[in-house]
Amino acid sequence: MRRVSRITVAGVATAALALTVSACGSSSSESSSSDSKNLGLALAYDVGGKGDQSFNDAATAGLDKADKEFGYKSTAIEPQDGESDADKVQRLENLAKQGYNPVIGVGFAYAPAVKEAAQKYPKTTFGIVDDEQTKADNVADLVFHEEQASYLAGVAAALSTKSNVVGFVGGVDVPLIHKFAAGYKQGVEDTKKGVTVKVQYLTETAAEGGFSSPDKGESAAEGMIDDKADVVYAAAGLSGQGVIKAASANKIWAIGVDSDQYNQDALKAYKASILTSAMKNVEGAVYELAKSVHDGKPETGVVRGSLSNGGVSVSNSNPEFADNAKIQAAIKKASEGIIDGTIKVKTS
Repeated sequence: MRRVSRITVAGVATAALALTVSACGSSSSESSSSDSKNLGLALAYDVGGKGDQSFNDAATAGLDKADKEFGYKSTAIEPQDGESDADKVQRLENLAKQGYNPVIGVGFAYAPAVKEAAQKYPKTTFGIVDDEQTKADNVADLVFHEEQASYLAGVAAALSTKSNVVGFVGGVDVPLIHKFAAGYKQGVEDTKKGVTVKVQYLTETAAEGGFSSPDKGESAAEGMIDDKADVVYAAAGLSGQGVIKAASANKIWAIGVDSDQYNQDALKAYKASILTSAMKNVEGAVYELAKSVHDGKPETGVVRGSLSNGGVSVSNSNPEFADNAKIQAAIKKASEGIIDGTIKVKTS
């Protein structure tokens, strides 16, 4: 197996195709993955599941691309409320046993389960998105410099605010989301002095619904708007839809996350209020892992997306953002600084 430290960037799809979600159903469920034909890749979704218009849907787009190119019949499994690590282990092991390869846990919550399942199925390649603590010869840690894209979102927010108050809504108060907040705050402060950045996390744990409750996101955004925020960036999964809804209702700017949310069908009623999105190419990471397995050279180790390799970026879909020369020049300058190391973006 080869070890890699960067991803090859695949094109970002703007919509995910429908797929059949099934946790079982293979007649060869008793055979190991090494004894049966590869059925394709399998995704075990994070909180929020398919249809979050964000993180999970980006992974789905990567699955769809691999299916189309390799003729796979992949599968994806929804999370269950209140499930344990043991439930996640069983899910991953069942997928490997049926003959799916690679098997990808979408989200850091899968870290313990991926570690355990990978030990039991050493001939199956496992992937985990947003965690790099799992070290094994058959595991790819698909991680990103979220703080870099968030810095650019902060640049955009600083140059778009009129009230000099902007907001950040994080889904859960965990180190991963702290990276988004830190990069955003630094980008704002480096770009325009005197701008206040309000930060709020929806919950302490994912089990409390921080990534899956649009109503919580909407309420948090409304509070920030009442405090004069006129740009709000959400890194909150499905909860971010509530932030975007509130921004639209109050005619202020929202900044999306993970996927290009300006182009998401479920958010089209609010798209005029989505300034840009701080994206990470989960689609490309999922597709490239599937391709590496298909080619017989599975990726393993840390696979990190950054500005320098296109693994993170900000979207230009909204013409008001794309055609704003001042913002575009500032984004370009900041991107160059991050890539050449003259700008060091904080992660906490």
